[in-house]
Amino acid sequence: MENLEPTSKIAFSDRLRIWFKWFLDPVAGFFNRIGLTPNTMTLMGLAGNFVAAYFVATGRMSTGGLIMLIATPFDALDGTMARLRGDASDWGAFVDSVTDRYTELAILGALAYHFSTTGDWLSSVVTFAAAAGTVLVSYVKARAEAVGYSAKVGFLTRVERYLVLGPLLLFNRPVWAVWFIAVFANFTALQRIFFVRKQAHARKNASPEITETQR
Repeated sequence: MENLEPTSKIAFSDRLRIWFKWFLDPVAGFFNRIGLTPNTMTLMGLAGNFVAAYFVATGRMSTGGLIMLIATPFDALDGTMARLRGDASDWGAFVDSVTDRYTELAILGALAYHFSTTGDWLSSVVTFAAAAGTVLVSYVKARAEAVGYSAKVGFLTRVERYLVLGPLLLFNRPVWAVWFIAVFANFTALQRIFFVRKQAHARKNASPEITETQR
């Protein structure tokens, strides 16, 4: 049967894994050899980002940004480790996805707390919008895939958000970070919604009409 769904481009995160395979594979192999598991790496990255969130909440943006930039790449290593071990699983992918959400919300929650305690209520509201956008980007993809569509598209996926948030925190520009993510994460969610809508219309138009007697 002809595939009528729109063709999605390869995700930026997948491109990064291809580009840096020469680095990720040896490092992941080293961690496998010393006995660490992929899920351990995932949890280490999560713990590191909670430490980063503490520094962000207390106003030490540069320290928090630096810790975030060190901790988050563990997310790339856990999948590579699982592939090299030959034990990639749906459970591992599920844990990875859930911890990704906790990681982002921890940092954004810390920023919302910081802004509220310093009286910057506008930035606090914008941070809420940024958090909502990041959740919606992931939710739209998960819900689309649950009903048989693809939604692996968009301008600001998780890797791009990391590349925005980490460096801007490092250079003590948290307001820039939350505004950028608030605007473009929600824009990305809309991109995915319309991408799924296009697939749904294509599938509907390709399907034979159901007659009253067939219902």
